[in-house]
Amino acid sequence: MDADTTYFFVGIKGTGMSSLALLLHNKGLKVSGSDIEKYTFTQRGLEQAGIEILPFDEKNIHAGLTIVEGNAFGPDHPEIKKAHELGLQICSYPAMVEKIIAENTSIGIAGSHGKTSTTGLLAHVLSGVSATSYLVGDGSGKGVPESRFFVFEADEYRRHFVAYHPDYVIMTNIDFDHPDYFTGIEDVFDAFTTLANQTKKGIFAWGEDKYLRNLKTAVPVHYYGTNENDEFRAVNIKRTTKGSTFDVYREDKFLGTYEIPLFGEHNVLNSLAVVAVSYCEDVPQEEIKRELLSFKGVKRRFTEKVVADMTIIDDYAHHPSEIKATLDAARQKYPKKEIIAVFQPHTFSRTIALMDDFAASLNLADKVFLTDIFSSIREHNGNVSSDDLGSKITKGGEVLKLDNMSPLLDFHDAVVVFMGAGDIQKYEYAYERLLSNLSLKNN
Repeated sequence: MDADTTYFFVGIKGTGMSSLALLLHNKGLKVSGSDIEKYTFTQRGLEQAGIEILPFDEKNIHAGLTIVEGNAFGPDHPEIKKAHELGLQICSYPAMVEKIIAENTSIGIAGSHGKTSTTGLLAHVLSGVSATSYLVGDGSGKGVPESRFFVFEADEYRRHFVAYHPDYVIMTNIDFDHPDYFTGIEDVFDAFTTLANQTKKGIFAWGEDKYLRNLKTAVPVHYYGTNENDEFRAVNIKRTTKGSTFDVYREDKFLGTYEIPLFGEHNVLNSLAVVAVSYCEDVPQEEIKRELLSFKGVKRRFTEKVVADMTIIDDYAHHPSEIKATLDAARQKYPKKEIIAVFQPHTFSRTIALMDDFAASLNLADKVFLTDIFSSIREHNGNVSSDDLGSKITKGGEVLKLDNMSPLLDFHDAVVVFMGAGDIQKYEYAYERLLSNLSLKNN
């Protein structure tokens, strides 16, 4: 890394970009960046670190900068274009991460679902026992000088993670997503196979995933799960309204009983992956147990608040498998309460490709509401609407509008789960304002 340059992030508010900016800042490097002016949940950490965030403008680009290019932007972006004209060094986000990978014992977390939660959990646990740098996909990042471990989220979209050559990779699952890029599940599997072949020491893979079971690679694959043929097994799982406990065996060796203040079966598996990789790096398991107990979660993953008599959960879930996991967690923590889902479909291509699966997962809630489809930078329209999805949902399916969230006021002493990867939070905030005003009037 060059201490004489300023690393300028084009798209600094992106979840990965903001994490990387914070990591470089922590390492004592000069960092600034640009993005849209609209507030995002990732920018607070940047502001607290004193990192300058400018509105997009080609005038931001000048001599003395090293450009870090966000994955969402290409050579036609005005700032990138200006950087090329000035002959500045331009580095992609994955290429910057690969530089950090080379400095530490690196552990990447890949998977169609569960990357951010598992990365955040592993970063928290290892930070409690040894110097650890990390990049989490919720906008959190930290750079620790002379760190032993580097924990990072490895995103499969557009095969970004094939830039990486880590020591270890946790693979949580392989599922079909990003239909705007991947041609099908075999294409996704091919991308994961490429990453596996670039991993230096070992892979930790969920044993019940049929694609992960078929991985062929030169390094050892350590399977974790709940079945007899898994190398690392969680047994005697007990799920309560306070969290979950489980025993862990590595083959026939008992490693201990672990307790987590987390909900949903997926969090037991995520924790098991953390136990497995820490065991193989000779981290004392008593320290792992201690750190698991203090994990508070990551941003926009089952984030809770109470307004009036309602419990409101904010979650990034935007794929049928993720929706199912989030609703499972809500049922575990609130078994006696009505669960209302408010879902914002994310991209037209995903909604079309997975519509029946979306309907099946959403129907696990007691009542379902939708918002209009959130488009992406690359995809502004499509031949599908939220009404089309709503017609397949048996537990509701009404499409809410931002200026009228009043249908949610019919529920009392219940749980409302807002889910989506777009701007679903603006609907959540509108509902919270309604609830607060109503509560004030009643008092």
